[in-house]
Amino acid sequence: MKILQTRIYKLSIPMHPFRIATGTMYHAQNLFIRLETNEGLTGVGECSAFPMIVGETQNTCYEMAKDFAKLWKDKDALDLEGRLRELDDFTAFNTTVKSAFDMALYDLASQHAGLPLFQYLKGNRKTLETDLTIGIDDPEKMAAKAVEFKTRGVRIIKIKLGKDAKTDCLRVQKIREAVGDSIRLRLDANQGWDFETSKEVLVKMGAWDIEFCEQPMRQFNDRLLPGLRKISPIKIMADESVFNHHDAERLIEAGACDYINIKFSKSGGIAEALKINQVCASNSVPCMMGGMLESRLALTAFAHYAMSQTNIQFYDMDTCLLGHRVDPVRGGVQFNGFFLELPESIGIGADIDDKYLEGCEQYII
Repeated sequence: MKILQTRIYKLSIPMHPFRIATGTMYHAQNLFIRLETNEGLTGVGECSAFPMIVGETQNTCYEMAKDFAKLWKDKDALDLEGRLRELDDFTAFNTTVKSAFDMALYDLASQHAGLPLFQYLKGNRKTLETDLTIGIDDPEKMAAKAVEFKTRGVRIIKIKLGKDAKTDCLRVQKIREAVGDSIRLRLDANQGWDFETSKEVLVKMGAWDIEFCEQPMRQFNDRLLPGLRKISPIKIMADESVFNHHDAERLIEAGACDYINIKFSKSGGIAEALKINQVCASNSVPCMMGGMLESRLALTAFAHYAMSQTNIQFYDMDTCLLGHRVDPVRGGVQFNGFFLELPESIGIGADIDDKYLEGCEQYII
């Protein structure tokens, strides 16, 4: 099955402002591609550029995608290993844009096999319940938002932190007091604390029944994670410290984390995500499925992948619930409350509405 043409789109989705420790996002800066083949099948892929974490912007993804498309023109879409190796040989890193191309290949492969993607990945259906994230704000406003979430049926709340220790502690305290003991609380510092601050806040927050804390320190402080883990009453989840399975091996061998967060924008897509999860599963380290600010299209691919891997036990799959003002996706995963339900369609089973794409900058190779 040959790739005849690649359509590349800047998929910009307006958002209500969303603030984390490293910055505020006003648009989801996404890239969308369609791989068209000589067998009449079309594979779709999407990535979300988050420069503060992964170092890529929508513009860099767009330009790199043009080079990738040229590499793949008239090549066999079913040779997944060969196609993905070409991308890695062409450029180091750039995992965000690579993940869109990886996703489109897996969409084509599972369509060709006549299977939903999760079955192509040898998985079975399971329950996927996502958390819902509160961005950084004044403690009282975050507590009020948490109460609103609870009334909407949210049972798991993720709290963005990573600013000064005193206010971060107050944020968590106010939220726990506001929602009571029945809600599961997770923390995400997005690398915002140093070692001393991490020790201080995690020890104090241990009194408020926290499920885990994601990425308390910058990646370059990974050597300090084993010591922090010994002190902390709250389990540590590595996020920005793990881009590939080599990172996962390094942290696990060092005893640096309890859990690992897998995101396609870091791993470069499904192929490497499978390797990360295999390393974690073989070491009894559960994983979480996470994302950036993707639409329901990429979210559907996340759901297929998470569905296929029993070791993925946590779901931070609220990407398109974080203030997206529009939903341009046809088909795909649906929310039943905060449970995700996959369609029976083969492949990924989602696409972007053509009318929405008419207003997007595009390039065809």
